[in-house]
Amino acid sequence: MTNISVDTDIKIFGETSYPEPPTHWKEYFSFSTDHKVIGIQYLVTSFIFFLVGGIFAMVLRGELITPEADLVNRTIYNGMFTMHGTVMLFLWTFPSLVGLANYLVPLMIGARDMAFPRLNAAAFWMVPVVGVLLMVSFAVPGGPAQAGWWSYPPVSIQNPTGSLINGEVVWLLAVAISGVSSIMGAVNFVTTIVKMRAPGMTFFRMPIFVWAVFSAQIIQLFGLPALTAGAVMLLFDLTAGTSFFNPAGGGNPVMFQHFFWFYSHPAVYVIILPIFGIFSEVFPVYARKPLFGYKVVAISSMVIAGVSGLVWVHHMYVSGTPGWMRMIFMLSTMCVSVPTGIKVFAWVATIWKGKIRLNTAMLFALGGLIMFVFAGITGIMLSSVPVDVHVNNTYFVVGHFHYVLYGTVTMGMYAAIYHWFPKMTGRMYYEGWGKLHFALAFIGTNLNFLPMHPLGLHGMLRRVSSYAPEYTFWNVIASLGAFLLGMSTLPFIFNIIASWMQGEKAPDNPWRAIGLEWEVASPPPVENFEEIPVVISEPYGYGKSEPLTLKTVEEISVFANETLESEEFGSEKFGSEEFKAEESDTEESEILSADGLERE
Repeated sequence: MTNISVDTDIKIFGETSYPEPPTHWKEYFSFSTDHKVIGIQYLVTSFIFFLVGGIFAMVLRGELITPEADLVNRTIYNGMFTMHGTVMLFLWTFPSLVGLANYLVPLMIGARDMAFPRLNAAAFWMVPVVGVLLMVSFAVPGGPAQAGWWSYPPVSIQNPTGSLINGEVVWLLAVAISGVSSIMGAVNFVTTIVKMRAPGMTFFRMPIFVWAVFSAQIIQLFGLPALTAGAVMLLFDLTAGTSFFNPAGGGNPVMFQHFFWFYSHPAVYVIILPIFGIFSEVFPVYARKPLFGYKVVAISSMVIAGVSGLVWVHHMYVSGTPGWMRMIFMLSTMCVSVPTGIKVFAWVATIWKGKIRLNTAMLFALGGLIMFVFAGITGIMLSSVPVDVHVNNTYFVVGHFHYVLYGTVTMGMYAAIYHWFPKMTGRMYYEGWGKLHFALAFIGTNLNFLPMHPLGLHGMLRRVSSYAPEYTFWNVIASLGAFLLGMSTLPFIFNIIASWMQGEKAPDNPWRAIGLEWEVASPPPVENFEEIPVVISEPYGYGKSEPLTLKTVEEISVFANETLESEEFGSEKFGSEEFKAEESDTEESEILSADGLERE
């Protein structure tokens, strides 16, 4: 049942309107419990840290353009690659996707807001704290953490400075706070999706993006406690003298790898599932076709969430893992490709023979899909024990990982930002600048990460600042691609700022898309909907005559009377519990209380 109350002086078909959305940019960066403002805050904050992580990456690639370590010393290099990975994961990918979900999920399911608005705001304000801690770690004795974003002991429990406050301690505090923030967000998302759907919004009428967020947040709830617990135990080893993972005191450093990867491999699906949801939203709009196999695509997200908890040991094939365990986890890892392949075939079938419109959002989605297929192929290779043992700890793994995290995730995020930019801002972006951004990003991504695969196959180890001269050619290509990739963000920044400030005003539904978020104003009012919609059909009804929702009080009343006693019109369809009418105190209106509907 929705817990968002509706004041009785707000009339859904009368003269009084809901409060207006923020009109000044400063309003987006003050404390707010509005899910849309919080979504923008997540997106902007995460993009700032994306730029910071990108600067670190360009320093790393500047060092690797020559075989000798001649740009920065190795201590700084170790700190840079540790901070690059940490920032890009914990301050870019996770927060940006949470921000997008924050903005869209309540709109897509017909809710006024998230289930717990204050918890939502608190979860966001932990993110800047994490970022400040990581940046401040550059100023502590010994510099920032240098054990990599995975922070394996015994390397991570070394403290050559002897100082209680050191880079690794600060890193662990930041990761623990990030974990708490993500758990809070996961509770909020799961509750919102389960309990606050609009009347008629059954699970199999939810958009795939909502299914993807739901699946991803279930993974967070089950997996994050392991990572957070591991980080806290490692922190105790560093500061309190315990020996959970310290071999000198009888601890088991391999156990930390289990804590870490039990969450951190499923975390890849936490990141990629919302991107799959974005692809599933974008392709039908610009192909003008229903999503092929909607229900199977929805179920496949839950299957991925389930199987993701059975694959973590494939990161530990060379960590003393016995042969029988290698075989089990090799098979379970390969099984993930089945539900993932279902999604890919569904997207291709959706695009096939569609009336394709190649605007910026569609280009980024197609580019992301192409690179995901390549990443999936190399992922299947890495799931195989013989291949993984051969290329373990080489640049082949780095190339695969970045085709997932940049080639798929970041390209998918760009597709989402361009697609929903008119809804968020009420302005149209400049298409020419968007296409320039896509061209630079697509070329730069492949120039940067494709050469890493032959480097890895020939044996170049990752995490090194110097290397044998025979690896120079591919490293030069990769570094030039990295610089191009860094430059590709400039037209994006210009486009977003200029469009938001003075772009052409956007209509409510510029793409002629089907979805609840496109049935409200651009940008949406504070309470989202003047009337809670009643959903009567599946999403993605392109080319079909059946409307998505009922539009008038009369239609809603007739529909309610006809279906009130039916099984279909129950708690699932109407979001929570029975749909009932109550008399208001004024005796002039009725409120359909379970969903916040008010009839004048």
